Amino acid sequence: MKQEKDQMIFGVRAVLEAIEAGRELEKVYLKRASGNSGLLRDLRRRLRDARIPYQQVPPEKLNRITRKNHQGVIAYLALISYSSIEQVVPGIYEKGEDPMVVVLDQVTDVRNFGAIARTAECSGAHAIVIPERGGARITSEAVKTSAGALHRVPVCRHEDLTGVVAYLKEAGLSIIAASEKTESSLYDTTLSVPVAFIMGAEDRGISTSLLELADQRVRIPLQGSIASLNVSVAAGIMLYEAVRQRTRSLEG
Repeated sequence: MKQEKDQMIFGVRAVLEAIEAGRELEKVYLKRASGNSGLLRDLRRRLRDARIPYQQVPPEKLNRITRKNHQGVIAYLALISYSSIEQVVPGIYEKGEDPMVVVLDQVTDVRNFGAIARTAECSGAHAIVIPERGGARITSEAVKTSAGALHRVPVCRHEDLTGVVAYLKEAGLSIIAASEKTESSLYDTTLSVPVAFIMGAEDRGISTSLLELADQRVRIPLQGSIASLNVSVAAGIMLYEAVRQRTRSLEG
């Protein structure tokens, strides 16, 4: 896609200059066994310091992306500015609001991700948390599917989702994990309090380490014969049940 090519930069110095200029990078590919020159060592250090995800890949992968002289380094500029959950949550409380956060664990499909972001924005969710690795990349397709919501809802990209969820618990949020392997119904759960919803991939579900941190595991009651909902649909149902409860609480 042309737009993704426009986001791409390559070459060691070009990527280093982008980092020095404060440009946010979505992802960086480094050629596997590409040597250990001073520039490459500096680039790896800068990537680690800036918490920019990078992956070492075979040269064939880089050559498929571009035939130009990439020098073993290809990077993609981020389409959005990322936030830190530790900075977002205090601001929510300062405004006198109860936080509502969505944590996405291993959700890799960009359309699902974009759809969740759109619903999160419409429902008044305060932030979306994604992993640095193992999640959907924010591409032009994800932004388009979100109807621009990814430019409006803070997206917090963190290396350790377990640490993020532990922080949210300490900050007073009730951690609600969506799971088919429970008898507890979403509709019997109090969501008018500060809350974080954890949504997992449809095939693998939520990581065990995150499930263990959950205050409650809830399921959406299904009446048909299909065993599960699309993750973006499930996220929408959970978010809007929270909206319903919060609206009723304010009216009462």
